[in-house]
Amino acid sequence: MEMRKFLFVLPLIFSCAVANAANYRAALVADMNTGRVLVAENAKQQNYPASLTKIMTLYLTFDALEHGRLHLDDYLIVSNSAASAAPVKLGLTAGTKIRVEDAIIALAVYSANDVARVLAENLKGGKEQTFASLMTRVAREIGLSQTNFENSSGLPDDDHLSTARDIALLSMAVYKHFPQYWKYFGIKTWTYNGKTYSNGNRLLETYPGCDGMKTGYTNKSKYSLVATASRGGHHLISVVLGAETKDVRSDVAADMLNRGFAMLDNGAPMVVKNTPTTIVHSEPAPATSPIVQKYASDAPKFQYATGGVGVQFGAFSTTDAANSMVARIKGTLGAAAHVEPTGTGLYRVRVTGLSESAAQNLKNRGIAAGIDCYVFH
Repeated sequence: MEMRKFLFVLPLIFSCAVANAANYRAALVADMNTGRVLVAENAKQQNYPASLTKIMTLYLTFDALEHGRLHLDDYLIVSNSAASAAPVKLGLTAGTKIRVEDAIIALAVYSANDVARVLAENLKGGKEQTFASLMTRVAREIGLSQTNFENSSGLPDDDHLSTARDIALLSMAVYKHFPQYWKYFGIKTWTYNGKTYSNGNRLLETYPGCDGMKTGYTNKSKYSLVATASRGGHHLISVVLGAETKDVRSDVAADMLNRGFAMLDNGAPMVVKNTPTTIVHSEPAPATSPIVQKYASDAPKFQYATGGVGVQFGAFSTTDAANSMVARIKGTLGAAAHVEPTGTGLYRVRVTGLSESAAQNLKNRGIAAGIDCYVFH
């Protein structure tokens, strides 16, 4: 499949906590046109993305539309597997069909899990897991360094993880690469088979200039929201993960957008807190297709160190145990590992930003030294 690949190199600005800080896990606001992050809180901490996952499912759907593998008026067959997906869902019956454009709106507005599986199975040979592997590969191609997808909908899975930073990158990829389909994320209500569905993004109704984008919720992830808005010539995106309630996620997203617009209006200087002041640039990976080359120049740029391949040296229940492994890796292998909270109470020890050959070499040396480890992509 042809995919865009681009390097995000974005300035990171940390700020003091906004209102309700104790009631959410991570938040970020950025300029969608320039890629400048204005405020970020725990933006690289892994969390469960829940239905924000469907942004990637839609990204791949839009790619298929653009390249003629799919058309808005095509019909997709509903499998037994799709019909049996857990709610929230439209309640499609196995053997029936749904039009592609209706499927897109069902994800953007209602976040239907059965429809997400329909798209996944129809786009990738009838197997959702194969589609999920493609989602993760494409995530790496477009700069998402801490995201792993296990399904097309965001239904609970301990290994299905992302970050506020990665979700922002993904959302901006949709905005940059498929502007013709952006309208679907701003639909407030949609009627299908005689039933009307309302968009869960309250800011579409309450926040001036809001034009998208996506909500999410599971018991583990709590409430999440990507919200975008235009004002005064600026187009901003806010991401909120792990809010305790719908009200909190909406309030925090609105507050982040307000702060972002205020910073741009006032010409606020960059303020960096809780992060190294030295900015590290990642190396662009070689283009893999003409489409990748075509879109490499128009992407916003993130200033995070990223890499598509790494080595994991275990997951630990305490930070002390994780830090001990970090020290062991440094002393034994001479590699600089770091600790990544998973959002599930575990702490992964990883070395990231490696090439495939470097990762394989490090893994082999680790195993030879008696350290259990594996390469991840």
